[in-house]
Amino acid sequence: MSVVGKFLIHDLHIHLRQGALMRAVTPSLNKAGIGAVFVMPNLKPPVTTTEQAIAYKSQLQALAPNVTFLMSLYLSPSLTPDEIRKAKKAGIAGVKSYPRGVTTNSEGGIESYSVYYDVFRAMEEEDMVLNLHGEIPSDPDNDICVLNAEERFLTHLKQLHKDFPKLRIVLEHATTKAAVDVVKSLGPTVACSITVHHLELIVDDWAGKCHNYCKPVAKYPHDRRALQEVIKEGHPRFFLGTDSAPHPRHMKETSSCAAGVYTGPHILAYLANALSSFDALDKLSLFGTENGAKFYRLTEADIKGATAVQLVEEGFTVPQLLKYVDDDGVEREIVPYRAGETLRYTVKP
Repeated sequence: MSVVGKFLIHDLHIHLRQGALMRAVTPSLNKAGIGAVFVMPNLKPPVTTTEQAIAYKSQLQALAPNVTFLMSLYLSPSLTPDEIRKAKKAGIAGVKSYPRGVTTNSEGGIESYSVYYDVFRAMEEEDMVLNLHGEIPSDPDNDICVLNAEERFLTHLKQLHKDFPKLRIVLEHATTKAAVDVVKSLGPTVACSITVHHLELIVDDWAGKCHNYCKPVAKYPHDRRALQEVIKEGHPRFFLGTDSAPHPRHMKETSSCAAGVYTGPHILAYLANALSSFDALDKLSLFGTENGAKFYRLTEADIKGATAVQLVEEGFTVPQLLKYVDDDGVEREIVPYRAGETLRYTVKP
């Protein structure tokens, strides 16, 4: 057994759901070596008001009191500049934009950014973060599908940055070399999150394999290489956002499966395993903690009760299932990422 070190990481893109599923997945974060998480608002109904975000945060905090929850609002026609100012005063960290219909619970997503410019102007003034799901909807007539939807989105990112140069923007869960190159080319107010599974998967790994299917989908080997290389070079505007997205097993193992990979409480072990595969374990603190904390302006005082955990080079077999009882009293199961596989690293208190 070889001790790598003690770590406290931030997951700056996570889905914690609601109801029974929320209660099943959230408590495990408490002792997972996670300091802060940026929580997605795509619930049913979505989190569109400050009051909803505060109530949701209260539920999460009760389940994992040692974790700092950074809350967000769902960009929708009901969101106003006044609500942005109200949200800022209440400590809400950002606003999440989903293009209509591209992922889970995005039916109420946006179709045009121009109608939200007053909102973005208020966000820029209040120094809130705009989080972008960087895809456009599939459109066969214009040769757009899941494999090029992210690259086609990048013109929107460049335009938003041009029009609001002081607005902090995160291009979330990048999957392509094109996205990496564009983010690097833009100013210091534009950053990018990368998931663990996109550091490991390519198209072949999710086609026909439902538990590896997520949106945006993993792309080509050269895209994966670009994600790995930008971490390895230590670029300061790229950081961890797992996009951990639990779904009950019956919604994954079906003819039209839900999009989402569940990394949950084992994120540090997954991250170390992925980074070591391309000789970047020395970038774990930078990518997993420091870069994200700097962009979101987190201080030690913000990370109240969390404690670092020990990362050890010792085989860890990912559990096959997480069982829970849903809101209807039915026993359900969640299949974690790489279920049943043995990782190279494990976590100890």
